Amino acid sequence: MAEQPTEQGAPAPPPQPPSVPDENRSVGELIFDVSERVTILVREEIELAKAEITEKLATLGRGAGIGAAAGVFVIGALIMLMFAFAWLINDLLGVESAVWAGFAIEALLLVILAAIAGLIAKKLFGEVQSPTPDMAIEELKETKETLGKTP
Repeated sequence: MAEQPTEQGAPAPPPQPPSVPDENRSVGELIFDVSERVTILVREEIELAKAEITEKLATLGRGAGIGAAAGVFVIGALIMLMFAFAWLINDLLGVESAVWAGFAIEALLLVILAAIAGLIAKKLFGEVQSPTPDMAIEELKETKETLGKTP
């Protein structure tokens, strides 16, 4: 079975098992081995962070698109309801010569509702957390603690 190509088109290399430590290796070889493994670890952590952020942003994007579609439909419905409400106010007041009165009263009510909605939106946006790569950050903290310990 062929391997799946990565984003750049090259096949992903298979994971290599850890090499068995050789007691006859020099200090230079050991340092090179450690630096190579740390480099691989850092690359994998960066890939994890990218994957987390991509997933979170994709979810936010889908939600924003669906929310925008819902908003368009609601705006259309509200326009029709506003006309009906303004004419209802005119009928209730018995005003036939000053049609603007019903529309002015409705506009005032809409401004009040907009202010309330704006305050609620401000509160909700204040509660939202940024799409940070939480798993990658935790993994880096654990790696730092592990590498910081001396035998």
